[in-house]
Amino acid sequence: MNRPDTQSLGGTVNARIGKVYMNLSKAHKKAADYVLSNVFRSATMSIDELANAVGISVATANRFARALGFEGYPQFRAELVTGFEAMLAPIDNLRTEVSRAASSTEIVAGSLNEDLANLEATRRGLDADACNQAVKMILNAERIYIVGYGASAFLAGLMAHNLDPFCNTVQSTIGAGGPSTVARQLFKFTPRDLVIGISFPRYAEDVVTILRQLNEKEVPILALTDAPSSPLAALANVTLFAQTRRQFSPNSEGAALCLIEAICSAVAHQAEAPVHAASEMTKFLLHWMYQDPAGTSKKTTPHDYNINDIDRPA
Repeated sequence: MNRPDTQSLGGTVNARIGKVYMNLSKAHKKAADYVLSNVFRSATMSIDELANAVGISVATANRFARALGFEGYPQFRAELVTGFEAMLAPIDNLRTEVSRAASSTEIVAGSLNEDLANLEATRRGLDADACNQAVKMILNAERIYIVGYGASAFLAGLMAHNLDPFCNTVQSTIGAGGPSTVARQLFKFTPRDLVIGISFPRYAEDVVTILRQLNEKEVPILALTDAPSSPLAALANVTLFAQTRRQFSPNSEGAALCLIEAICSAVAHQAEAPVHAASEMTKFLLHWMYQDPAGTSKKTTPHDYNINDIDRPA
């Protein structure tokens, strides 16, 4: 998946501007110059926003669209977004939602209902063979590297945190430097290791590029993404899907995190001597756990803690 060239996107708008530019009025040329220099930004704008950015009236913005051969501004913008649909969908959803009158309570409840629907769809879509294979891949790997960028970097860090008690070596991209630094580490990976790629719409190209390189090296890949059409799915040996639809943002990280925690629970269940491993790690980390100096709290033992609740020292 190549980086989008904004000058080549925008449907036929660029070509239409080129054909009529010399015949445009001064105000229309000003609008044309703005659109050509800000293709993506223009595609996100309502007619009022574009007119304000260019410094023209709304009527002039509409006449500009007609001067390019469109019926009006809506048709102009529809053509302009060509190629940007996936990236612009969350912005359009947000514009629609914020224009709707609603109380904060209604928004909170609606957001929770979205996540409930996402989780139910994710649960219904679980593939038994894929789940079993994913857990075996994690437990059999000598080294695991979890790759994610943007919000997925934090998901990768949480997954590494939860898998750590049951796997020999687990790393993630969070705090690891840029993609080239990660690539230098992953260059050493072999078919005995595992890379877990996490990305949801709008997919991070760095994740896709890294997985493509690892695919060519025949390093096993487990992908966590949203749909079979995801670019990650075509590169992975096993893919698990989470529905992450959200009206006010591109994705629901909550739904993705629930899938990650579910996978980690399955790993804990299948791991060798998981209780012993969790107990020994907790015993080792007791020095970093708060102890009530007055002794008023119940005396702590390793079994009082859920290992996944323990923050490791920096």
